[in-house]
Amino acid sequence: MSKLFEKNLASFSLRSEKSFGRKYKEDPPKLRTEFQRDRERIIHTTAFRRLEYKTQVFVNHEGDMYRTRLTHTIEVAQIARAAARALQINEDLTEAISLSHDLGHTPFGHAGQDILNECMKNFGGFEHNIQSLRIVDKLENVYPSFPGLNLSFETREGILKKCNKTHAKKLGDVAMRFLKKEQGSLEAQLTNVCDQIAYNNHDIQDGIRAKKISLEQLSTVSIFKNQMNLALKEYPKLSKSKIVNETVRRIINLLVGDLITNSKKNIEKYNIKSPNDVRICEKEVICFSNEMKKENMNLKRFLHKNLYKHPDVKKMTDKATIVIRDLFNAYSQDIDLLPKPFLKHNMLKIKENEAERVICDYIAGMTDRFALKEHKKLY
Repeated sequence: MSKLFEKNLASFSLRSEKSFGRKYKEDPPKLRTEFQRDRERIIHTTAFRRLEYKTQVFVNHEGDMYRTRLTHTIEVAQIARAAARALQINEDLTEAISLSHDLGHTPFGHAGQDILNECMKNFGGFEHNIQSLRIVDKLENVYPSFPGLNLSFETREGILKKCNKTHAKKLGDVAMRFLKKEQGSLEAQLTNVCDQIAYNNHDIQDGIRAKKISLEQLSTVSIFKNQMNLALKEYPKLSKSKIVNETVRRIINLLVGDLITNSKKNIEKYNIKSPNDVRICEKEVICFSNEMKKENMNLKRFLHKNLYKHPDVKKMTDKATIVIRDLFNAYSQDIDLLPKPFLKHNMLKIKENEAERVICDYIAGMTDRFALKEHKKLY
């Protein structure tokens, strides 16, 4: 079945029939590939459903028109899958990595991650990529025969976008490439870049809708200005909302087109013939051209300065800091405040002096609104 589904893949693509397998042995699927099975297990998780109520930039209750972690994740998967097909690499694996890449994100976006990492600084720290892996390996609790989702090695390895040496040693084989200074698969590399494409451009739309940034400000960014002028040249009577949407659409097309073209050049330049050639390559293969890399970086810097550091957004992140820290302190002082079923399930970890990690898992799994509700109840 895998050969039938993956017959059009290039030689440098990962194939499920050559997977390094799963931690716990299972019978192979009959009507789908191993990577399809991974993708579908991820979609059915509690962690995936919770992404609907986790912040991208704007807290969920501020308005239902803004993007959430779930809509962002779906957009990343769409862009990455289309690019994977153009590059003839494994679409199912690319989508599985895309759909799971943000499972470990805290409530309140990056602000939540930063403060939870600070709370955990004496207990191993917190990093959302590692938490995503922890969720699929251990925390999802639905199967009778094994903990987690028992995903294939390739999906699990792809989830780890970054990992320091200390964590890599603890995580073992799935993080070995960080110790050997090897590259991730093309499918993992592609997901990482498509993540950037998605959040940069869609944050433009949300930022304008929320009136935190303006078309006039964005006109100082060359990639936006150039694509907006092309849109207005073709459609001179566009409304403001359609100008934004058409410009963003064109920017995404431009970035994805450059990414595919440049990556194909790199595959030829570095003589990439197999997945192992990718792994031992000195540089990442999936990347923008130098010119487009600069354009994308300028857009990223603009958003960081004008949107993510906007006083109203900062007010939200300051509130997030207080909520996460207060919750962590409250549970640390009295762990019995945690729900009884959750405590019962994690009693062994608590007895083994991992109470802080148990608390961290609980807080990281919260949605924005649940965290606010819990904070109000406790304080």
